[in-house]
Amino acid sequence: MHTITAPRIAVACALAGLAACSPRPSATSSLSPQAAEEHLDAGDWPSYNRDLAGTRFSPLEQIDAGNVAELKQAWVYPLGRNTTTGSLTGGSETTPIAIAGTLFVTAADRVVALRADTGQELWRYVVDGGSPSRRGLAYWPGERDAPARVFFTAGRRLIALDAATGHKVPAFGGTGEIEMPVVYNGAPTRFENLLIVGSNTPPGGVRAFDARTGAPVWVFDAVPQPDEPGRETWGGRSAASASVVDWSFSFTIDVDRALLYVSLAGPAPDDGFGGDRPGINLYANSVVALDARSGERRWHFQTVHHDVWDYDLPAPPALLDVAIGGATVPVLAQASKNGYLYVLNRVTGEPVFGIEERPVPASDVPGERLAPTQPIPLKPPPIARVAYAPEDLVTRDDTTATHADFCRALRERGGGLQSSGPFTPYRFRAEGRPPRTTLIFPGSLGGANWGGAAADPTLGFVFVNTSDVGSLGWLEAVADDAASAGESTEDTARYRRASALAGPLAHFWWAGAVSDDAGAGERAWPCQKPPWGQLVAVNAGSGEIAWAVPLGVTEQLPEAKRRTGRVNLGGPIATAGGLVFIGATNDRRFRAFNSRTGAELWVAKLELSAHAVPISYLGPDGKQYVAIVAAGASAIDGGESPEAQALVAFALP
Repeated sequence: MHTITAPRIAVACALAGLAACSPRPSATSSLSPQAAEEHLDAGDWPSYNRDLAGTRFSPLEQIDAGNVAELKQAWVYPLGRNTTTGSLTGGSETTPIAIAGTLFVTAADRVVALRADTGQELWRYVVDGGSPSRRGLAYWPGERDAPARVFFTAGRRLIALDAATGHKVPAFGGTGEIEMPVVYNGAPTRFENLLIVGSNTPPGGVRAFDARTGAPVWVFDAVPQPDEPGRETWGGRSAASASVVDWSFSFTIDVDRALLYVSLAGPAPDDGFGGDRPGINLYANSVVALDARSGERRWHFQTVHHDVWDYDLPAPPALLDVAIGGATVPVLAQASKNGYLYVLNRVTGEPVFGIEERPVPASDVPGERLAPTQPIPLKPPPIARVAYAPEDLVTRDDTTATHADFCRALRERGGGLQSSGPFTPYRFRAEGRPPRTTLIFPGSLGGANWGGAAADPTLGFVFVNTSDVGSLGWLEAVADDAASAGESTEDTARYRRASALAGPLAHFWWAGAVSDDAGAGERAWPCQKPPWGQLVAVNAGSGEIAWAVPLGVTEQLPEAKRRTGRVNLGGPIATAGGLVFIGATNDRRFRAFNSRTGAELWVAKLELSAHAVPISYLGPDGKQYVAIVAAGASAIDGGESPEAQALVAFALP
């Protein structure tokens, strides 16, 4: 295991409140030496988000709004049964990369290179002693005598393969791989000769390694060290045992300024209680700008203070330049699980359209000290449901009698539903007292989730898919240990979530007799009135919502009721053909929308739902393809044919 020494930033700054914290550059200055411009071949998709700006925008336009309805399935490559099948987020969620007519993709037990127009396997590397990341991989073009490489993770392992042969590269780590200090399940992000990875396990943070040798280069500690600014935002001794991970599947980078944007999760463990970590808990729930070459922090913006709602920043921001008031402004658009989209100047971290610190409800849980205010964007308005009223409960007229009756009974079984708007905290239920159910919107699924956003720089639009699924329950004292008696210790939780449904992660949906930990499958119809999922376009130059449409159908309903939107995990891409492509929904469909209007122009039925980000590329035959992994085998999916997990490509006839 490699030991990495963290850079220390000796910059004093104001850390409380919503203000971005930085040595403040001007909005047009460079924070570091100019990086080489990122060169992309139009027909390639060389990284998880295609470009390092995270736009997921393809300049290809063979497929456009006028002919997309003619798209047909071109080929299918079976991925094999992923080891996560049947779990809360099971199945492959991988996004391939496309380089000069070759696709590289992680499968159940292997990494493969495929001919991009036929799906023919060119080489395969079978992973011994583990499984490759089910989320993506990275490409390094090589230099001088070092041929191009493909990189992927397998738990703590970071592995390098020769892109032409699929053989391990001994020059990387001595054996073709290194062991990282943390598990990272996402796709490494390649910038110059650096590989940047996040973390799925403590101690969290973000790290960079040399793509040539595997040597560690820098680490960013997401919980400030004792000599760093921000340590005081963790009360008592809580920082010593705290962990903040970056589990997002990728990163975005302003290449010209060499600024890396890190989107961080809430504090771990996520148990709904934060009384043992007083303070706003930096850099949890923050987007942090780092010098991509050194890992030094330039600024941060915290979207949630003292998180007890599981409101992670689940995906990196999209970067684009937009005209505002006659000036070109470099912005980032950061979607959160909390139902808001934060538009910031990506050089300074300042909100572009304003942020208001609004008072939010207090907690009645003994020992809990929530932040009195939370940062709410003035624009755009919420991109997902952030509140609930009694009249929002679903009725028989909205869906079916069976569904509506279940939801009404769930409300009664939980002692009613209490919701006080955005950032409603879980209420306390004392031992022996009747149920007191809190309903929180968005719940732990979001809002936005790991699928993140795409952007069309020509329109100035940001596209993001959201789910409207509430979380419900209460907090109760943990029995049979010192914590239940109110004797707080550094290594025991004092409270835990519980609910009228089985399991601690209960959602406000039709679960029937199925344990919520196992999920409700495709029958996970939320208990409030539709829409349950949306695709939203935000004009980043005005802060207004350009359009929002239901995303997904419930085909078990009569035709007039089917356009409900669906629970979704995955993300969109945009193309110069005026299109937004997205799978994501748990209705087993892949769709194309008009990027200007939101009109649905094409839909394909899949064997499994596609919880992934698609790609578009040019094949060796000169045709434009759109491909997506359809491998939904999670708690929100049906249980049929988990072995059908596959990469599916489409093209015009």
